[in-house]
Amino acid sequence: MLVLPKYIIDKVADNPLLDALCITDIGHFPNASNHYRLRENGIDEYVFIYCINGKGEYRIGNGPTHTIHANQYFILPAHTPHMYCSDPNDSWSIYWIHFRGTLATSYGGSANGPMEIPPGRQSRISDRISMFEEIFSTLQAGLTVENLCYASSVFHHYLGSLIYLQQYRTSKAENSIDDNISEMAIHYMKENMEKQLTLDDIAQFTGYSVSRFSAVFKEQMGISPKNYHNLLRVQEACRLLEHTDMKINQVSHKVGFDDSLYFSRVFSKIMTMSPKEYKNMVKVK
Repeated sequence: MLVLPKYIIDKVADNPLLDALCITDIGHFPNASNHYRLRENGIDEYVFIYCINGKGEYRIGNGPTHTIHANQYFILPAHTPHMYCSDPNDSWSIYWIHFRGTLATSYGGSANGPMEIPPGRQSRISDRISMFEEIFSTLQAGLTVENLCYASSVFHHYLGSLIYLQQYRTSKAENSIDDNISEMAIHYMKENMEKQLTLDDIAQFTGYSVSRFSAVFKEQMGISPKNYHNLLRVQEACRLLEHTDMKINQVSHKVGFDDSLYFSRVFSKIMTMSPKEYKNMVKVK
């Protein structure tokens, strides 16, 4: 997580772009057990929370308590009492951002209840997560005015991809998934990179039985669905180890492994070196 110091936020208050939309806090909490916030007086910023796994609850003022599941997000209004928490039996994994600005109401005012981001044949969930990582890494690189402005610009796009969900998805219609079962399955694997997908989950998405799906996938790709899924996860892990400062256990969660030891075994089998050895090798280059 990153929390921007108040003096930085005050310093850039006169910047037109940041006056319109400014990020003040940002973070990613995987499997956030015991995560609980109660703010009886609210805060000065809007709070955006996107659940990608598990579930939780939130309440605004004296309103009803909403349950939030994977592939849903909500936005809490500024200056309003609220509460949110992770489910004690199914801890949520969330991306979250606090933001303010003259345009904050335009983005935050439309999400009164949980909003759905269902995976589908044209969904671009992985693209959106990459946008989040870009915002985070830009701010982590330094809190210069230029970095803050760029992060704000990307955040405009990020929020737009949620509010105008259908337009965001169809804007890449030329790259949409066709009826090829392996392409459908690979798309689903990429869209759910942080989840512990089962073979049944993937087969159900394609509309095939597990046995039929496995046979067709292996015939088309020359490799079993499970092994291909692990290849994708390790490929993403390599990218994160090379281009971020995430610790190995954080990378493990980001690619859908709750057990970091099992992640290391899978990684080592595919890459013929441990995640630690790979991280040390790429940092030397």
